[in-house]
Amino acid sequence: MKTSPHRPTKAVISLEAVVYNIEQVASRLPEGTLRMAVVKANAYGHGAVAVSHYIQGIVDAFGVSNIDEALELRESGITKDILVLGVTAYAAVSLALEHDICLTVASLDWVQELLSLGLNLEGLRVHLKVDSGMGRIGFRSATGIQEAQQALRAQGVEVEGIFTHFATADEVDTSYFVEQEQRFANLLEELEEVPALVHASNSATSIWHPETVLNMVRLGNVIYGMNPSGLALDIPFEIKAALSLESELVHVKKIASQQGVGYGKTYVSQEEEYIGTLPLGYADGWTRDMQDFEVLVDGVFCPIVGRVSMDQLTIRLPKAYPLGTKVTLIGSNGQERIDVTQVAEYRGTINYEVVCLLSDRIPRVYRK
Repeated sequence: MKTSPHRPTKAVISLEAVVYNIEQVASRLPEGTLRMAVVKANAYGHGAVAVSHYIQGIVDAFGVSNIDEALELRESGITKDILVLGVTAYAAVSLALEHDICLTVASLDWVQELLSLGLNLEGLRVHLKVDSGMGRIGFRSATGIQEAQQALRAQGVEVEGIFTHFATADEVDTSYFVEQEQRFANLLEELEEVPALVHASNSATSIWHPETVLNMVRLGNVIYGMNPSGLALDIPFEIKAALSLESELVHVKKIASQQGVGYGKTYVSQEEEYIGTLPLGYADGWTRDMQDFEVLVDGVFCPIVGRVSMDQLTIRLPKAYPLGTKVTLIGSNGQERIDVTQVAEYRGTINYEVVCLLSDRIPRVYRK
């Protein structure tokens, strides 16, 4: 999708906020804990290349979803370790070798199929993924891990790490978290040889279960200033939101009473009203279900009226404002603020999804 820098809609990213959040979490972890910054999905919509370059001096590695995200970082000049957290296609393994990208190995079947291709795997680096209860990808037995390690090492593959992922680390009820933690610990005890890097802590685990941290943490949502639990748990230290979403009024008009606004005439004015139009819509990730939510104009909450269109949305204004007046959809305006978690709660989803849905059509503007 083509970025639209000539349209007055932008996501403003504070890179210093990302640095601040990393340091806030890291200062509460055991000394020597390695830091992996998770920058998958375009750094949760914040811009993977810009964020990674700015923070590479304070992290030890980067986590991405797939090989293409890793290649983007390498091609931009990132030299730190990069781990692909998902399963990689066999045809892309040679790219991992060429660009020194670490891959996740999630099953013995994958290993056996890879070895059957007869590729030269000397120097390939991998981490083994354990399914301790998440139910997505990963080994479920020590036997499978042992066989995979032996087969890979026989081909010159460096098995650098082993990790798992917790399903409920961001919830009040910790019973399943404890169950997963114990399952992972038991499996490690069964192994004849445990790789050097052992990691299980995502953002939520690092915040609310720091006593369970091993020798590396994977920091994602929290470094962008978002609470991984939404509203369920309070973060016991300050974090700063890194992203604001801003636009401008491109059209303002007064309409009479009983006038329809938007597709389906889902909004009808009850009196004379001022209606403002913003140049963004569901193609930008501001979804149709945001009708009746509010934005900020001149420090005043203004409701979104009528359906959100593909490229535009309309708001009810308390008075006529000049064209070009700033409108805040996420962030602070005057004395008021709209947090990304508020947007998520209104949609019935999580803050992760809100920022990841912000499309490439919205330019990212970085403040250092």
